[in-house]
Amino acid sequence: MSDKDKKNEHGYGTTGHEWDGIEEWNNPMPRWWVWTFYATIFWGVLYTIAYPAWPLVNKATGGLLGYSTRAEVAQQISDVEARNAELETQLASADLTQIAGNDALQNYAVQGGAAVFRANCSQCHGSGGAGVQASGYPNLLDDAWLWGGTIEQIAYTVRHGIRNEQSPDARWSEMPAFGTDEILTDEQIGQVVHYVRKISDQDHDAAQAAAGEAVYLDQCAGCHMEDGIGDPENGAPNLTDAIWLYGGDVASLTETIHDSRFGVMPAWSAEYRPAGGLSDSEINAVAAYVHQLGGGE
Repeated sequence: MSDKDKKNEHGYGTTGHEWDGIEEWNNPMPRWWVWTFYATIFWGVLYTIAYPAWPLVNKATGGLLGYSTRAEVAQQISDVEARNAELETQLASADLTQIAGNDALQNYAVQGGAAVFRANCSQCHGSGGAGVQASGYPNLLDDAWLWGGTIEQIAYTVRHGIRNEQSPDARWSEMPAFGTDEILTDEQIGQVVHYVRKISDQDHDAAQAAAGEAVYLDQCAGCHMEDGIGDPENGAPNLTDAIWLYGGDVASLTETIHDSRFGVMPAWSAEYRPAGGLSDSEINAVAAYVHQLGGGE
């Protein structure tokens, strides 16, 4: 009799498999397990009939119950919007200077503004608002603001942007390319660089800086002021602090003066961006969020 013809006490044979003298009996699965298995198959069939399941060419089967996770999420969003409708209305037309005095509105604005910032602003300014130094993306955590750091000024900048072609009211300033346009010689540019490093308390060549002072007063003081503190009305940065949008080393300053810089920020208002723009309440919310980060005036 072959091994496969053997029978155990229950009358079942072996599978014919053997490992080191150990044979595998061909016992059937327990009946409870088999019926449970059949029940799961039956449940699976019912589930695919009742709920969206089978993929088709352009969509999936809808299911007899008409359930939709998208519709459920949309309903949840709608419910939240309904609960916050009053705050949303207040925020859209609020006097920005008064938001901080209303705890409920301030909390709503900051929380909503954080979400708007992460979705639309963090790509340039960083997830925490620290910007990307020497790349033209300003740090929003410090006290240096090219166009002013009051909540109203921040909201205006967000709404209209900087040097873009979308909003006719965009913030606008343009520094001459003193080298490219042959306004200054390379020698004069080098002198101004060392003068700027002098007034910003950096290492500099004293003789070059002394010669650069006259060039600075003649060519640069009109925007950056005679003492170098800048002019927020014209977007002219303060040259006396340690904050540099494009870098304060000799090479970076030389490039800035020689070729100029022309950073652009889009206008975020839905008025200028029909697709993907921000509503009035979203602009006010992100302005409130940025303002409370620590650098707002």
